[in-house]
Amino acid sequence: MYNSFTRIQNVFGFFTTVACFFGAFIAATDLFAARTPSGVIKADSLQVVKGRPHYYSSKKEEYAIIRFSLDADLSSLFHWNTKEVFVYVTAEWPGPRNTTNSAVIWDSIITNPSADHLQNIGPVAMKKLKRSAEGKTVDPSRGILKLKNQKPKYQITHPSGKIASTEDVTLKLNYNVQPWVGLLTWNMNQKVGLWNTIEGGESEKVQLPALKVKDAKSTKDTKKSKGKKKTA
Repeated sequence: MYNSFTRIQNVFGFFTTVACFFGAFIAATDLFAARTPSGVIKADSLQVVKGRPHYYSSKKEEYAIIRFSLDADLSSLFHWNTKEVFVYVTAEWPGPRNTTNSAVIWDSIITNPSADHLQNIGPVAMKKLKRSAEGKTVDPSRGILKLKNQKPKYQITHPSGKIASTEDVTLKLNYNVQPWVGLLTWNMNQKVGLWNTIEGGESEKVQLPALKVKDAKSTKDTKKSKGKKKTA
């Protein structure tokens, strides 16, 4: 005859089995939701500076600052099993031996209305978010990005400390979908079922400008003229 502990084990085992099958079913529903992301991105301004790109940098090096414009529609990535979407823009350029250099210059997290409460916000804003999310599965405006002359969050550097005049630099739009239940998925390299690759989402190739070097003669002339003004 089974004792109480054995019966508890059996009930718990049955419960976990049902929960696993139910979770797998929920995760599988992602495959039946069409993904048709699209975006247009372009570089607005390019600048290369020599200095310390971060406050913790130990030495001066060349780093690039790229402003960009982005018009993207990622709303198809949101459905009832989407918790949040991590969006990021990378700058990529070819390296030696068929390698590719890649650096993130900007990122953002877009939450589903049902996950807004997970953000680190105050109680007043929390109540407003809860009221705005009532009765909504997905806000139509979620995933619509319109950025003009956006300042990058991160500068581009290179281990060599040299990045000026780099050729064939391309900006790319990327995303990562985090579901409530299931596996993390990234932007697709090829179409899989109802999941399509990003339409567009890649800028034209550009070249980073050369590092500006101050003319020593003009600097001296400027100092002399300032000295004459002070003497007068």
